[in-house]
Amino acid sequence: MLNIIFPIFILISFAFGIFTGRVEDLNNSIFDSTNQAITLSFELLGTMCLWSGIMNIASKTSLISKLIKLLSPILNFLFPDLKENKKIKKEISMNIIANILGLGNAATPLGLKAMKSMQEENNNKDVLSDSMMMFIVINTASIQLIPTTVIAIRNSLGSNNPSSIIFPTWVATIIAAIVGVFVTKFVIKLTKGAK
Repeated sequence: MLNIIFPIFILISFAFGIFTGRVEDLNNSIFDSTNQAITLSFELLGTMCLWSGIMNIASKTSLISKLIKLLSPILNFLFPDLKENKKIKKEISMNIIANILGLGNAATPLGLKAMKSMQEENNNKDVLSDSMMMFIVINTASIQLIPTTVIAIRNSLGSNNPSSIIFPTWVATIIAAIVGVFVTKFVIKLTKGAK
């Protein structure tokens, strides 16, 4: 769908620029935007490398196993049908930890790995399991203690106080997670009752 929408937007922009006689403005905005995109990418790359490196080092230490133990009661509540599956719980924990650190880009491959493992355990391959639904909700809410990517973007755009987003992020993501979890638990209970 996006393969259709974006070319249409580009063609409309070019047509609008030609018909309004603002081709020079259009050219300037294209070059300015590409320059800003490259600059932002390099600034985010440093942040992503730092935190991805820290996550990689942490995964080779006992820190991750301690964090998994710490998260275990929460994971048992959220994913009751995965209590005995340590491999999937570790993958989910790594994803949650990456999200908590605000590393959305590092969390994505970890999340995909966890979803793939859950799909392998799923009896009905055409329908999401309860754990898969809950995992999607948790990832969407994405509780973040350190919204690293947002801080990096705000910093690159010249914000006077890029870290002022931390407290509102805590409030928004915690409320989203709580509401998401309870609604998902309610829907799971409803669907099990309907069977």
